[in-house]
Amino acid sequence: MYKRVLLKLSGEALKGETEYGINPATVKETAKQIKEIYELGCEIGIVCGGGNIWRGKTAEGLGMERAQADYMGMLATIMNALALQDALEGEGVPTRVLSALEIQEVAEPYIRRRAIRHLEKGRVCIFAGGLGAPYFSTDTASVLRATEIGANVVLMAKNGTEGVYDSDPRLNKDAKMYEELTFSEILNKNLAVMDSTAASLCRDNGMELIVFNMNKDGNIVKAVKGEKIGTHVSNN
Repeated sequence: MYKRVLLKLSGEALKGETEYGINPATVKETAKQIKEIYELGCEIGIVCGGGNIWRGKTAEGLGMERAQADYMGMLATIMNALALQDALEGEGVPTRVLSALEIQEVAEPYIRRRAIRHLEKGRVCIFAGGLGAPYFSTDTASVLRATEIGANVVLMAKNGTEGVYDSDPRLNKDAKMYEELTFSEILNKNLAVMDSTAASLCRDNGMELIVFNMNKDGNIVKAVKGEKIGTHVSNN
């Protein structure tokens, strides 16, 4: 079993069946799954995306400057982090939200050593606000935080997608899912699982990645236990 993990939740995974926003039932169910791995003794860091609240396409349609749009996306991740924190604590799981953007009324500032100490004390750390700078995705934030806290693996929980495919399975019925990949293959084949900066960080730091469907019961537990699920990505 992986001892310390970084769970990357897409913002869309928190909207459930709704068109946008935060679905309380979905967030509660996600919290229950996280509680399962917490009770196994796993140390957990979490990064939430913000696509359920604010999407780049919306900003593009408004003709908004990229940096401005990215900061709005960071605020969306803080909202998701607070919602997840509330749901986890409702399940009896102690948590801390650490934000790359200074917002002391609702979250601690992100400090690496403080985050590691929280993990050692058995608290789930939710990293919000991305990296606190524009032009970096939450994928990149996930890999960087995972590397900083010494996580064994990044668990990328997708909304209804089983793993990494050679093309978009929603558009191509014959899309093939990979069971094993390397980060070099992701970069060379331009596979849309994560941005190139995140993939390069994983490759350069020897980080493992598991991409799986979080909507199936027990999948997060299976991923933490190292069971064969989704797509496993490494340097080997």
